Amino acid sequence: MTVLADAARTTAPARLSRNSAFTAIAAILVTFAAASAVPSPLYVVYQHLWGFSPAMLTVIFAVYVVALIATLLTLGALSDYVGRRPVLTGAILLEAVALTLFLSAGNVTVLLIARIVQGVATGAALSTLGAALIDLNPSHAPGRAGLVSGIAPVAGLGLGAFGCGALVEWAPFPTHLVYALLLAGMVVAGLAVAWMPETAQRRPGAAASLKWRLGVPARLRGDLFALVPIIVASWALGGLYLSLGPSVAAATFGITDHLVGGLVVALVCGAGAVTSFLMRKVATPRVLTVAGAGLLAGGALGVTGLITESLALATAGSIVSGIGFGAAALASFSTLARIAEPHERGELLAVALTISYAAFSIPAVIAGQTANHLGLHTVALGYAGIVSALGLVALIAQRARRSA
Repeated sequence: MTVLADAARTTAPARLSRNSAFTAIAAILVTFAAASAVPSPLYVVYQHLWGFSPAMLTVIFAVYVVALIATLLTLGALSDYVGRRPVLTGAILLEAVALTLFLSAGNVTVLLIARIVQGVATGAALSTLGAALIDLNPSHAPGRAGLVSGIAPVAGLGLGAFGCGALVEWAPFPTHLVYALLLAGMVVAGLAVAWMPETAQRRPGAAASLKWRLGVPARLRGDLFALVPIIVASWALGGLYLSLGPSVAAATFGITDHLVGGLVVALVCGAGAVTSFLMRKVATPRVLTVAGAGLLAGGALGVTGLITESLALATAGSIVSGIGFGAAALASFSTLARIAEPHERGELLAVALTISYAAFSIPAVIAGQTANHLGLHTVALGYAGIVSALGLVALIAQRARRSA
């Protein structure tokens, strides 16, 4: 993978300006996020075709995240040593392999393999893309990298889920067309990376950086630890919606329309993306307060909607939760972009993303396994209640941090 990336770097001239490269990196980040969300509306289709349980559904979801976290722990800091372009080139090639596997999938085994490869590709890409955005951040807009890092993944998740739901409902070849489109997007992404400038200088220590570790410089630990409650609360919410959201909508409200299944995810992510953009100039402490309050109130509304089987309340809960999700993403990535030095960016983002995706996956897997015994409705109630409680903990933690 590294050899191919090095070859691409040495043979292709870097002709994109820094501003154009920044835009290209943002678009690639959206594309990777969209690709990771695309299977969510298709899980119901795969279940119908291959007859697997909700527990297996969350296993398929979990292997992706396990592979992603393992890659973050291994390759998260690599671009700080070998450069951004080689790692991104390798990640794009692996994502293309994953999409090809999705195209050919005819059973659960191939689907699992595709998700594992996609997890590796996404793990290699995420911290590198975030670091490249900070590297390329325009000097006249110092907060832009943090803003884009907060909006792009959330917007990509929403676009991927909703776009896939629309294609499954109305377009031909429901389990193939969306992957073919994403594969074409990866070809464009590869060309953009080949033409972008390198923003990180090579330095020794690449081999040592591959050892599994979660290292954060002492001076940054206080800022990162203060963000942990809100990161865990917001990404646990995302894990619920992307793994079980469409299935819960079908089980509780009898919604089987694939477009609506994608809309369940898009509501949360769309509200999150809009919130991140609207709050881009608001002071971070206030954004964090909105994040905690949104997750607290959204979880409470969701629980009420599930108990009363009110679709309106459940929808309102999804939107309010999405506001909390978007505010949390904006505050978290803006803080990380502000405090990290260039040589620390890849590793710090890898640590933050590891925490995020652990919160994203572990509760969702537990929920999927528990659903076999208690039912999806009961599990969704408990999950929404826990997210609401985590939002309250995040609010308390931020107030304590400001007081200290």
